[in-house]
Amino acid sequence: MRLSTKGRYAVMAMADLACNEKGRPIALADIADRQEISLSYLEQLFGRLRKGGLVRSVRGPGGGYLLARTRDQIRISDIILAVDEPIQATRCAIGSTAGCQQDQGRCLTHDLWEELGNQIYLYLSSVTLHDLCTQRILGSSGVFHDAERPDRGAERPDRGAERPG
Repeated sequence: MRLSTKGRYAVMAMADLACNEKGRPIALADIADRQEISLSYLEQLFGRLRKGGLVRSVRGPGGGYLLARTRDQIRISDIILAVDEPIQATRCAIGSTAGCQQDQGRCLTHDLWEELGNQIYLYLSSVTLHDLCTQRILGSSGVFHDAERPDRGAERPDRGAERPG
C-alpha cells in the first residue's frame, strides 16, 4: 500500500500549520515555500480540509489559515480522510461485500491486507499534530527495519552481546 501525494502533502501542510501558527493565521504561500508544495495544489487540499472541519480561513490582510481545533485534537487519520484518501491495503472497493476476484470471491490474502489497512488506520489515529510538532513519534523505526533483515547481518542493540550475570 502506498499513500498518495494528496494524503502525504495534506499531512505535511497541516503539520507545518500546527507547528507555526502560534495563534495567528498562516498564509498558504508560506506553507508552500517551506514544504516545497505547489500553492495551487495546497489551495485544493485546504478546501477539503476546511470542509472537513480541520482548518478555518481568515480573510483580508494578514489572513490565512488556522487550525479549527487544537493540534492535540487533530489526528493524522482525520487529515488523510478529509482529503478523500482511503486507508486500505486491499484491492476491493471500500464498503463492498463483493471480493476482489472476478467471481466476486475474496482472494487468499484478503484478510491479511484488510488487517494491515486496519493497523495503519489505528496507528494514524494514534498520532496527532501535537505529536508531530513535539517530535513524539521519533524512535527506532529505521533501526528496526534494518536490524531485522537477515540479509543485512546487523544486530539489534539488545541482541548478540552477552550481558554479565
